[in-house]
Amino acid sequence: MNNSVGNTGRLLWAGFRALILLTVVCGVIYPLAVTGVAQAAFHGKANGSEIKDADGKVVGSSLIGQSYTDKDGNPDLKWFQGRPQNGLGENSVNTQYKLILSGATNLSGDSGAKDGECEPLAAYKSEDDKATLCYRVLSARQAVIDDNSTATYKVKGSDVPADAVTSSGSGLDPAISPEYADLQVYRIAEKNHLSVAQVQKLVDAHKDGRLLGFMGEPTVNVLELNIGLEQLTQKS
Repeated sequence: MNNSVGNTGRLLWAGFRALILLTVVCGVIYPLAVTGVAQAAFHGKANGSEIKDADGKVVGSSLIGQSYTDKDGNPDLKWFQGRPQNGLGENSVNTQYKLILSGATNLSGDSGAKDGECEPLAAYKSEDDKATLCYRVLSARQAVIDDNSTATYKVKGSDVPADAVTSSGSGLDPAISPEYADLQVYRIAEKNHLSVAQVQKLVDAHKDGRLLGFMGEPTVNVLELNIGLEQLTQKS
């Protein structure tokens, strides 16, 4: 009996010591070490890849897209626009952030198509029709054409790149293709009373190539581009 109680006590004491040791190592030392290395070697990324404006104020993250809208919720056309933000859906808890749910639309590639082809935009009339991928893409393309055509520059349907009319897998992509950024140059110049050459130079300065020269696609970070645009308009 005494031996059994003693063995049980030793096992409990050993288990308690292991618990304390593992708690200190895994719950204190390891997190502090990882945090220290991250702050020292990857300070910016460890703190959310924050982007600051000319005044040093944090205005967002280079990893998450933002909306550039007016007081009525419509696209504010004096700013460069990002990809459509059609994620999993809206939330009813915090309506300030409609895309708090990150994810794709989950619509199939032939959603709204007939015989494998999307019909003309006018054919989509009902609410169910307007929930299809075809309608979303076609209406987004028409909006890009209408918004970016100016007196001296007319956008054609064939000019609109895919990322201008489709959301990313997360719905929160912070970047657009160089082609989509170039397409917006004339509209940005007109709305901000700048020359096309000024805006094109700004866009070219913010183009990022493929990672290591061969991975991924060239991109333009919209937030960084709009910060540069704000600085340019202030100087002008």
